[in-house]
Amino acid sequence: MIANLLEPTPLPPTVRANRVSVGSALYNEIVEFLYDEAEMLDEIRLTEWSELLAPDIEYNVPLRLTKPVRQLDGTVIRTVQHLHDNHASLMLRVRRITDTRSAWGEDPPSRTRRLVSNVRVYKTDKPNEYKVQSYMLLTRSRFDFDYFDLLPCDRHDVLRKTGQSLQLARREVIIDQSVIGTPNLGIFL
Repeated sequence: MIANLLEPTPLPPTVRANRVSVGSALYNEIVEFLYDEAEMLDEIRLTEWSELLAPDIEYNVPLRLTKPVRQLDGTVIRTVQHLHDNHASLMLRVRRITDTRSAWGEDPPSRTRRLVSNVRVYKTDKPNEYKVQSYMLLTRSRFDFDYFDLLPCDRHDVLRKTGQSLQLARREVIIDQSVIGTPNLGIFL
C-alpha cells in the first residue's frame, strides 16, 4: 500500500506521430525554456527558478538497477526514489538554501553546469501540455577539490503552456548510474 503512495503519476506516452519538428517556433520556445532553466539553477537563482514550477508539479528521481539485457524494462524502480517531491517540498528545499543558514550540504554552494541536449518534444492529449525528453550532463565541483562529479541522466518532463509562458508540471530524472558517487543530492537535476 505504501508503494502506491510512492509511485509517481505515469508520464504521457511518447507518440512519434505527435513529435514537434526541430526548429519550429514551439520547439525553439521549449528548448529556450530548458536552457534558461539550466542557467537559473547553475547560477543558484532558485527563487526565480521556483516561479517556473506548476502548483501540481511532481519531481521524481527513481532508483536505477543494473540488470541483464532481457530485463531492461526492470532497471528503473519508481517505488524507490532518490527524490520524490511536490510543490510544497520543492519550495521547502529552495527556502532552506536561500533563506536559512542550515543548508550545510550546499553552503558553500556546488559549482554546476547543466548541459542539456537531445531534446525531443511531443504533443500530448492535453492541448496545453507537452512531453519533453532530453539528456542532461551535470558537472558538479565542490570546495577546492581537484575533481568533479559527473551525473549523466535522461529527463522526462511535462511542460504546460499557461498564457504566454511555460511551466514545469512534471519531471522524472533517470540517472545513468545505479550507484551515485556524489556525496549528496542537495541540488536540483
